Amino acid sequence: MQSKKATIEEFISYISIERGLAENTVESYLHDLNSFNNYIFEELTLSYYQDVTESNIVSYLVFLQKTGKATSTIARHIATLKSFFNYLLRENIISTDPTSNLETPKLSRKLPKILTVAEVEQLLQQPDTSTPAGLRDKCMLEVLYATGLRVTELISLRINQVNYETGYVRCFGKGSKERIVPLGRIAKKYLDLYLRNGRGKLAKIPSEDAIFINHFGKKLTRQGFWKILKKYVRKAGIKKEITPHTLRHSFATHLLENGADLRVVQEMLGHADIGTTQIYTHLTNKHIRNIYDKTHPRA
Repeated sequence: MQSKKATIEEFISYISIERGLAENTVESYLHDLNSFNNYIFEELTLSYYQDVTESNIVSYLVFLQKTGKATSTIARHIATLKSFFNYLLRENIISTDPTSNLETPKLSRKLPKILTVAEVEQLLQQPDTSTPAGLRDKCMLEVLYATGLRVTELISLRINQVNYETGYVRCFGKGSKERIVPLGRIAKKYLDLYLRNGRGKLAKIPSEDAIFINHFGKKLTRQGFWKILKKYVRKAGIKKEITPHTLRHSFATHLLENGADLRVVQEMLGHADIGTTQIYTHLTNKHIRNIYDKTHPRA
């Protein structure tokens, strides 16, 4: 019987290579499984995965609930455990799947926070484009708002993923799925300016081909981008609670408010299920209602 650590390593390798899950998703699976292992092997003193029963897993989920974990977090843990035990069953490491009767709790979808067009304009004006780092920041914010890319997709962009003639970027989303997204005139302008006048002054590593790099010349991290965004949000005087996803949400909502087709927005966002994109229609319906209430004489 192989060690628990080796079993998890093989599972992580499986979901990374064979299933092609994104790096962030793989990290979440690993985090969840380490938490689960600590509970069943330390708290419940079980020996191996074939000893785990459905009641053990329910006990673990109750433990998560008692420690204040959100419903969305518990739902993610359930999804992780279902995937893991299904893998163990197929590999003949266990004979029965203790998660087969578990149901994922239904989540109430929160409407994403978005910026108004005026707030986006205010935010985009903050970087000082007279410096290489400021030009990079301006370019990142413009590209993010113009394309609706996820932050991970943005910082993973390579120089050869931009087609200047057609004005498109080629990016790789969840599950390494490729999609082509239009850049837009202003984003294209600042990307060109940054690559000609800014990036070369930040570049210190000839082999680094990421478009957006930090002052060490290495690919910018998600944490690095988050710090940059928070700085400009403060400078812009925006009081809303902002996340790295806010410009993506704003991109989608502003497109739909201006009449874009939902299927086209789904394609640009890289959503596998149009139901995920439809959450933005709730925001646009609210926008339409506000306009109606303000303008109709009998509203």
